[in-house]
Amino acid sequence: MTSFTIPTVETERLVLRAPHQDDLPAMTAFFKTERSYMVGGPKDELGSWDSLAKRLGHWALNCFGLWHLTEKSSGAFVGWAGMIFAPGWDEPELGWTLMEQAEGKGLGFEAAQAAPHYAAQHQGLNGVMSYIAHANDRSRALAERLGATYEREAELLGKKAQMWRHPRITVSDTALTSERTGQ
Repeated sequence: MTSFTIPTVETERLVLRAPHQDDLPAMTAFFKTERSYMVGGPKDELGSWDSLAKRLGHWALNCFGLWHLTEKSSGAFVGWAGMIFAPGWDEPELGWTLMEQAEGKGLGFEAAQAAPHYAAQHQGLNGVMSYIAHANDRSRALAERLGATYEREAELLGKKAQMWRHPRITVSDTALTSERTGQ
């Protein structure tokens, strides 16, 4: 039997946790929408189940992956964030997705800030990139807020995208700080 542990990371308003089967209804609803285009959608319920299972497999095979996000105040599953590296990716990516009702609250920033800090300190992933669809202004704005800079045009799984590079994080025994000032 293979066993692995998915760490839990807490921020002020979120719990970054292992994907659960209880997340499937919200994932299925999300993957039925056009909002899911750059993250493999649209998908039906079986496709959403496959996505959930692949997330767990990603952790088992790579020792890193996507955390599912729970909002502390409501207990609601509100999206996912973390590291992705699978066939078709140039290198490990910091990815994030929020359910529509969670947008505009700063939760994406909070999750997309915590994930690379954990990855730099515990998973040997630092200075990672993000693929961002050309039409995804919200993700581009979040990448800029995180200190990422446009690096080049790219393609992921047959779709055109931009590659954005995140700043390296200085890892110390006691704390993590960004090398960019003011972060």
